[in-house]
Amino acid sequence: MKPNYQYEKRQREMEKKKKKAEKEQKKAAATEAPQAETPPGADTSVPPAAQ
Repeated sequence: MKPNYQYEKRQREMEKKKKKAEKEQKKAAATEAPQAETPPGADTSVPPAAQ
């Protein structure tokens, strides 16, 4: 019985696609987190300036 190279290639491609999607999702989450942290930092810096 000969190996099914197309099946193996498809499995590798699916794995690469999955890893790439996870990496993009992680990168998007990392870029959103600093933006979410910035407003509270701005809010805390305003009262000391007012005092």
